[in-house]
Amino acid sequence: MAPIPDGIVLKRHRDLDRRRGEAWVRRALFVLIGLVPLLALFNLFGQRPHLSSAASPPASLEVYAPSRVRGGLLWEARFTITAHRELKDAVLELDKGWLEGMTMNTVEPAPVGEGSHDGKLVLDLGHVPRGQRHILFVQFQVNPTNVGRRPQDVSLYDGSRLLTTIHRRITVFP
Repeated sequence: MAPIPDGIVLKRHRDLDRRRGEAWVRRALFVLIGLVPLLALFNLFGQRPHLSSAASPPASLEVYAPSRVRGGLLWEARFTITAHRELKDAVLELDKGWLEGMTMNTVEPAPVGEGSHDGKLVLDLGHVPRGQRHILFVQFQVNPTNVGRRPQDVSLYDGSRLLTTIHRRITVFP
């Protein structure tokens, strides 16, 4: 049998005499570290999109986007407008929460025009014939310092006439 190295006391280091609780503390911390990815698998920290919709006689609007995101995350929102009647000038108005602490990377297809109304982003989509759908994809990135919860309402207009609104909120985790 090899000699015991200097500084090693078998009762303390091998047999954990008076240190049995420390092993359980280490095991509990190890389980907590594994719990974070498990909770992320169940979408606790966001990214998985969900569908929100609203309808009126002239048109319906769907938003397919996550309601919980993390700092640094690249994500996409899909806006679908279905015209039940002809829309001469379809306009989407996005609440401040869509851009506050976010970077908009791409909008496809490009809107006819962009603007601002009372601090909200206004996207002019142009003409949508009756029975047609207009699908707009917008890619975002969450700025790393962005944390909190804010409104992300979306309103659909035909020119200046409000057709429908979807009320939603987004939560940003660090």
